[in-house]
This record gives sequence, C-alpha cells and structure tokens, in this order.
Amino acid sequence: MIYTVECSFTDPASEAEWNDFYSLDKLPALISVSGFHTSQRFRAVSPGCPVYLAIHSIDGLDVLQGDEYRQKGGGNFARWQQHITDWHRNLYDGLERAPAIGAHEHLLVSATGPEPLIGLGLAPCQMHAVALEKSPEHRWLARLDRPAHAIPQHLPEGVHLYAAMTEQLTSRRDPGQRTDA
Repeated sequence: MIYTVECSFTDPASEAEWNDFYSLDKLPALISVSGFHTSQRFRAVSPGCPVYLAIHSIDGLDVLQGDEYRQKGGGNFARWQQHITDWHRNLYDGLERAPAIGAHEHLLVSATGPEPLIGLGLAPCQMHAVALEKSPEHRWLARLDRPAHAIPQHLPEGVHLYAAMTEQLTSRRDPGQRTDA
C-alpha cells in the first residue's frame, strides 16, 4: 500500500532546518519501522497543492497504528507543528511499491483521472484511498523522465508536478529495489 503525507510550511526562517530534520532524520527513522519498505520526499514544482509530499510503501494501516511507528517516527513534529499547514495523510491500495524518482526525473500526480497523464505519453498507476482522510479518493502517479524544459508550463487542473528532494530510501528487508511506474 502507499502512505502519503502532504503539507506546507509557513516559516521561511526555519524551513531549511525543518527540511533537514524531515529528510535526514525522520525518513531514515520511518524506513526502519517494520512494514515500511520505501520512503521518498518531494517538493511541488506546480502551484495549487501542498508544497511537500512524502510517499511511503508500507504493508498496511496496522503499521501506522503500531507502537514501533509511534516510537520511531509517527507524530514527532512538536517542534515544527505551529508552522505546518495544509497537512493531509492518506493510505492507498492499488500499488504495492511507490516508483523511485531519480534526481533528473519528476513525479506527476493526478486526482482527476489518468487521461491527462496518458495525454502526456505516460503510463499512470492508479491508487484508491482506503484509510485516513480518503481524499482524494483516487490518484494516479506517473514518472516523467524528460528534461525540465520539456515539462508543460500549464498542467491540467488537478495534476501536480513534484521534484524529488531525496533518493528513495529502501528498507534493508528490500535491498536495492527500484520500482517503475
């Protein structure tokens, strides 16, 4: 299943420090939790969506309800909480592992259907919300491996473009796995 966490951050003075915490401390802590398989963090390139997106491949909802998750990474944002806005969490089925997005690739996410992604010559993967906020109910992910200048300036409504902030971390239980979407 795919676990997504989205948010924006409102304090420019501490945003770099928060990003270091999230990327260098929180993601490695999460990937060490039993039932987490991959974790990767993104920053929105297009407007109209939360600035940050983290995508994790996990076994299921029970992983997020366990003590190990709470102790190692779930909910440890107290220092930053006052600056976190537009925060959303969802659990999706339909995709076992999130695609690994490389440094020169982008992730496109659609909440309006697969057609806009297919129109860009991509092969989207569909996900269906099954837990947490359950909104949007459906999402489609696609890897865009074109140079930055080849990315359309105006994406269809409901389609958002993300650049990877981190490499995809993979659990030691899943060494070297790279999935393609």
